[in-house]
Amino acid sequence: MVGRVKPLLASWGDGYADVRWEENRRVRIAFQGKRLTECKSTATAGGHVRAFAGGGKALFSVSRPEDLPEVLDRARAAARALGAARARPIQLAPAAAPRGEFPVRPRQDPRQVPLQDKVELLSHYNSLALDVPGIVTTHAYYEEWSSVRTFLSSEGAEIRYELLLVNLGVRAVARKGQVIQATHIAFGGSEDFSRLVGREDELRERAELAVRLLSARPAQAGSFPVILDPDEAGLFIHEAFGHLSEADGLQYNPSFRARLTLGSEIAAPALSVADDPTLPGLPGSYPVDDEGMPGLRTQLIRDGVLTGRLHSRETAAEFSEPLSGNMRAVDAFYTPIVRMSNIFIEPGPHSFQEMLAAVEDGYYLVGAKGGQTSGDQFTFGAQWGWRIRGGRLAELVRDINMSGELFSTLKRIRMVGNDLRFSERGGCGKGGIGPMQLNPKSGKGAPHILISQVTIGGRG
Repeated sequence: MVGRVKPLLASWGDGYADVRWEENRRVRIAFQGKRLTECKSTATAGGHVRAFAGGGKALFSVSRPEDLPEVLDRARAAARALGAARARPIQLAPAAAPRGEFPVRPRQDPRQVPLQDKVELLSHYNSLALDVPGIVTTHAYYEEWSSVRTFLSSEGAEIRYELLLVNLGVRAVARKGQVIQATHIAFGGSEDFSRLVGREDELRERAELAVRLLSARPAQAGSFPVILDPDEAGLFIHEAFGHLSEADGLQYNPSFRARLTLGSEIAAPALSVADDPTLPGLPGSYPVDDEGMPGLRTQLIRDGVLTGRLHSRETAAEFSEPLSGNMRAVDAFYTPIVRMSNIFIEPGPHSFQEMLAAVEDGYYLVGAKGGQTSGDQFTFGAQWGWRIRGGRLAELVRDINMSGELFSTLKRIRMVGNDLRFSERGGCGKGGIGPMQLNPKSGKGAPHILISQVTIGGRG
């Protein structure tokens, strides 16, 4: 591929172009109850071409390397035609052209572990959950994703980099009469297979909790102060705020763009948020993005003030802001879009016990359970929770979720804990240009946080 494309890019002479060639491999194993339902390994290869010429841009994907020269010519012609119809030409922020190799070096490489060993490990964990009295079924999965990518550009960039991620998770389901409760736990979130081993006690405890939740009361609906555990707080900052920090989502949204002006006070002074792909061993870590830019730490909020956002070269030029190295694609058949790497709430000075003591009547939400956002509105579930009474944890509760408006909620953050923790389960879905991209290389983290008031959904 390099031999075919490099001379063409060297003589491009019209705007900018780049080519990304990938070789990808996925392994997935799954159990439903006692039954092995999936065990497969798939490999794909392909290339992606971007051309910026005449003020426009064009994007193409190919499955054969021999098609790249022709596709580069077609992309240049298409970009020129599209540029002629634009009121403003597309510009790219200037950047150095990187060269070099960026391999991954895990302590135990999952690509070297036999498939049978992976099946046996997952079966072992699945059986442990099924053996817990009261558990009626499980869903257990092993996922491994690796990618070897070569990136060339008309500016002289030439890099080879690897991405690797391995995860194992078990969802345990308990039932008593018409009441059904489930808990989920995930291990991994890095390149290292050894992080999946020796987690039996954590798994058993989480499965036993699903059984305990059968006897728990549903949460009481209303407006309450809440403490979010690191998993739930990480989900909150990722979904409710993180996507609004991705500049391509604001590029053609004037109302949110005006509301999210750098220097604006958008949160309580207790809150600081960063995005950092350079942190080792996390789901969203990487050395370079799919524009060939180095991944950089970006301060998004400092002491409640909006200080930065995540960019591609195009959006950095549009906003006249620094590059961040957050332009990434799931594979060669998708164009890169701006994505969070490891977004997290920075630790504060408070202990969990200090937060509890500050709540007379409220809730402690534990374990992210998904949710949804629409503009500045959010709704998130928790796997379980505790009622807080008189500054102490009281009864266990189930069927609990929180909802609210983002900006007012950010300003109600009263305490930030000193116990930052990152989730071992990564992943994020985003559309952007083209269909939804479900990117596993996305991480989140937080300490405990105390919010003075949110709406709790549950029993009236």
